Amino acid sequence: MHKVNSIIMQAPKSSIFETAANLELWPKILPHYRSIHYLERSPNRNIVVMAATRSGIPISWTSEQFIDPDKLEIRFHHLKAITKGMRVVWTFQDVPTGVLVEIKHDLAFRVNFLAPIADKIIGDFFIHNIASKTLRAMRSYVEAIGNKVTA
Repeated sequence: MHKVNSIIMQAPKSSIFETAANLELWPKILPHYRSIHYLERSPNRNIVVMAATRSGIPISWTSEQFIDPDKLEIRFHHLKAITKGMRVVWTFQDVPTGVLVEIKHDLAFRVNFLAPIADKIIGDFFIHNIASKTLRAMRSYVEAIGNKVTA
């Protein structure tokens, strides 16, 4: 399974990167995220239990997060749940219209003959939907804070 979600954001790239890397902030700014619980924490690597909803359906998974400030890249490796083994990469690229933020999800399903069904349910129904909501809500947040007037 390979899914890509992307959006253009009108905010400083560093602000977008820092917001995306700050998982503690996610439940506060992303309405579909119920919680993030840190199991291990360090500046560039975390293990977290992430919980979200998709149309009222609660889901959760354990993920290892890698923050690479030099490459401006955030990577996740799902450690538990049905998406165990999934690799997720967030990238941030300057483009003429703003900053292109992409989330790429890659997962090799453990049971090959179920892959087409799993791709539709896990990939399209859950992952694509949640990633799209994440990008839209994050764009609203970073663009709003970027346009605040300070005295």
